[in-house]
Amino acid sequence: MRTNSLLTGTMLAATLLAAPVFAQTARTAETQEANAPDQKPAFENQTRAALPDAVPQIGVDVVAEDLPHLWAMEFLPDGRMLVTTKEGAMHVVSQENGEASPPIEGVPAVMAEGQGGLLDVALAPDFESSNRIYFSFSEPREGGNGTSVASARLTEEDGKLALQDVKVIFQQMPTYDGDKHFGSRLVFGPEGQLYVTVGERSDAETRVGAQDVASGFGKVFRIDAEGKALSDNPFAGKDGALPEIWSYGHRNLQAATLDGEGRLWTVEHGPKGGDELNRPEAGKNYGWPKVTYGIEYSGGPVGEGITALEGTEQPVYYWDPVIGPSGMAYYNGDAIPEWKGAFLIGGLVSQGLVVLHMDGDKVAREERVPLDARIRDVKVAPDGTVFAVTEQQGGPSTILRLVKAG
Repeated sequence: MRTNSLLTGTMLAATLLAAPVFAQTARTAETQEANAPDQKPAFENQTRAALPDAVPQIGVDVVAEDLPHLWAMEFLPDGRMLVTTKEGAMHVVSQENGEASPPIEGVPAVMAEGQGGLLDVALAPDFESSNRIYFSFSEPREGGNGTSVASARLTEEDGKLALQDVKVIFQQMPTYDGDKHFGSRLVFGPEGQLYVTVGERSDAETRVGAQDVASGFGKVFRIDAEGKALSDNPFAGKDGALPEIWSYGHRNLQAATLDGEGRLWTVEHGPKGGDELNRPEAGKNYGWPKVTYGIEYSGGPVGEGITALEGTEQPVYYWDPVIGPSGMAYYNGDAIPEWKGAFLIGGLVSQGLVVLHMDGDKVAREERVPLDARIRDVKVAPDGTVFAVTEQQGGPSTILRLVKAG
């Protein structure tokens, strides 16, 4: 393990000396100009919340490096880390020496072009007795591809790891021949329900499906461990709607977690200047692409260029410019007490950790932990330390451990 004594609190304070003032209140973590400066938040602290009064100094240890291009990480009960690679392999990585196992046998084929690949992984709630895992991936299909979820038993015999009883339990439909906006995160709820987040496949012809409850594009799904819709889902039993839908009107959800009350929170990639934090609720419409903050990458408005519309939900928080969210954890540990009750979000574009301090269901403060790397996933270890998975586009990944310094 290699130690890098990066004191991020000190670095952050230094970078803020020349920070512009937003809303004439306090210094903010975001110092760049907005892409859509004429758009105004709907309520206080919906964007550019002030820095917290106390910003901890964070030290960074390198746990493992020169790994394949990773996408997700999950802790096994023995402390090892189960990781997925974009190209379609799974490995188990040791915390002690950072070594990765040979590829785990039995992983199905994935479509690993563009933004596609082997995506998230989650342990079943009864993993210690069942050894069952769930994973999402860009599934190659006749006529195209789509985000699918599979379950399998993770076995280990004589040091050899394999997946057995692999079964695809859920498929995002319709199939589409594209290579963008697959999502996807998997989160088990407190009663064993499985939330599955997916994207709207990016293209103009598919993004409109985010508003269509008969389409699987741009949704949060809620299913059981066998992939079936739960009977109390908001659209269960309704004609012309997919019964697995929990919420809709999403763009590309690559960050999701439960809070301390067991409620689902998500962060999705928006357009240029429109990443957003939501707490998806049953049957609610989160707007995309009819209503959004931010603009098209071309510089033009998204649709009619509106940020509010009756019948759609406002994001709890949004970022302009974007952070490029991927991976998310709720911090309830003691190792970094300043972060207690905060959301930790990986930033691909902001190249670090975004820490959102909450006041009830609103954001009170935002801080940034610069890591000089694209952060693809974030997890909290049982001892309260924070792990971040880095990526380089087309290059290797590193697993970092974040601890309070001093």
